[in-house]
Amino acid sequence: MSFPKGFLWGTASASFQIEGAWDQDGKGESIWDRFSHTPGKIKKSCTGDVACDFYHRYAEDIRTQAELGLNASRISLSWPRIMPAGKGSINPKGIDFYKRVLDELLARNIEPWVTLYHWDLPQPLEDIGGWPNRDLANYFRDYAAICADYLGDRVGHWMVFNEPWIFTVLGYLQGAHAPGRRDIAAALRAMHVVNLAQGLGVRALREARHKPAAVGTAFSMSSVHPATGSEDDRAAATRWHRFCNLLFLDTVMKGRYPEIDTRRAPEEMFDVRAGDMEIILAPLDFIGINLYSRTVVADDKNRETLNVRQVHPETKNRTDFGWEVYPAALSEIALSIAKDYPGVPLYITENGCSYGDAPGADGRVRDERRIDFNRRYLAELWRAIQAGADVRGYFHWTLTDNFEWAEGFEQRFGLVYCDFDTQRRYVKDSGRWYSGIARSNALDFDPNEKM
Repeated sequence: MSFPKGFLWGTASASFQIEGAWDQDGKGESIWDRFSHTPGKIKKSCTGDVACDFYHRYAEDIRTQAELGLNASRISLSWPRIMPAGKGSINPKGIDFYKRVLDELLARNIEPWVTLYHWDLPQPLEDIGGWPNRDLANYFRDYAAICADYLGDRVGHWMVFNEPWIFTVLGYLQGAHAPGRRDIAAALRAMHVVNLAQGLGVRALREARHKPAAVGTAFSMSSVHPATGSEDDRAAATRWHRFCNLLFLDTVMKGRYPEIDTRRAPEEMFDVRAGDMEIILAPLDFIGINLYSRTVVADDKNRETLNVRQVHPETKNRTDFGWEVYPAALSEIALSIAKDYPGVPLYITENGCSYGDAPGADGRVRDERRIDFNRRYLAELWRAIQAGADVRGYFHWTLTDNFEWAEGFEQRFGLVYCDFDTQRRYVKDSGRWYSGIARSNALDFDPNEKM
């Protein structure tokens, strides 16, 4: 299974999950610093204070990417490392750090793909209301402009946000992620403000003196299946697809909110004001898809707002995180998004799996389950491309095992094992396997093999 010429093969990462150095060289406090330092929020009381120590070991990790033959790397910037208060003064040491990282990538012939925001909001901005506060849209625009001015000479491809649905829903509705709030009204306000910030951020990047090659966002997505063939369950699946996959995509691409609530118009749900949708409409140059599995749903009139209940299929084929292994989800979403947004290039900006395989006595990490997972998902990606989806790159989540948010260090997604006590790295068998895919731009897979 050969992939198109020029296809990108890389890994994806997030600043808070790997950098550490949480209070060094002028960096300000983020909501994840505060959240992880709050007892009971993170498994085993883990924090991101050190994480993978990428702040001091970035050259080693980038060298590993080069040795694996990768030609692209998705990283994110820490807003509080660049602007400690989220607005106002700039931290020169933070800017210099990212210049060094980008220079190291470029020196290794690895193309940097940079995300402006991967969840680590400066705590001072949360103290004035966080994402539900409309002022944050303008603060984010200013931050985007600063990043483009200082780093745009090194970055051709920008992503505005990583998974806006996740950080608004889990952070402001469910409370499982920072800042840990559970307020449906605040969550709906946050969603709208983030959509405003996305539109302003796209414009700030495009208006900078260093013109970007392309601007996009990495959206969390999941193929949605009805629990049964009933009309009600199929309608529930449509509502959940719009809510889960299109809430931040239809807005920026089409200037409208998708219909998700049968009782209220989107304008009422999100308190849309005059001129808002004109700001939000800023069609992206590419669409990033973060996908791990599918979602199965049923209609449930007892569930508030969407009348949707998630159903967990009976299967033993799950990752250590408990996520169902369902490779067809990747081709289903790629083809669905390609159909809905014709002519817009797609990139798989995250895909991977958590398995806890550790080094043996010989130092080798035999993670055959990850290889099997990746083979099957990449085979589905190839099938989607053959069927017409214009997918131009794949970023595996992630390079090194890292701080996995509320899970602490329990879940390991890396192609490289990280011993968090010693910071020693071990390239897993899956990392060497992925290297072969990247170097050959092809996947050895029998099309007749059962998925």
